[in-house]
Amino acid sequence: MLLRGSSDHTGDTYDFRSINGEAADASGIPHARLLIQFAEAVLDSKADFVSMRQEVKQTLSTPALVDSAAVIAIFNAVVRIADATGISLEDYKVDLTATLRSELGIDNLRAAPQPF
Repeated sequence: MLLRGSSDHTGDTYDFRSINGEAADASGIPHARLLIQFAEAVLDSKADFVSMRQEVKQTLSTPALVDSAAVIAIFNAVVRIADATGISLEDYKVDLTATLRSELGIDNLRAAPQPF
């Protein structure tokens, strides 16, 4: 909801399929594939987090690494809080987000509360 709203405000175009890795290279976000891989490495205990961290630092910069890690952390925290407290999608957002959720397969995610 926020991403779609901010892109409407700025006039930028993003392919939201990049959220689940389907269209990372066409997302409109610089270094999207690297950032997705970094986020997955942070959240996957089996991933080679150290090498991904180095790659982000070398490819982008140390400040970009810090910013990326902060974004991953806050999104992870918000999702965990929502899941732990049982917060579901607000009623007014169900219809507004139906197409986007379907296109991205969000309703099929393990952590998503069912039904919406």
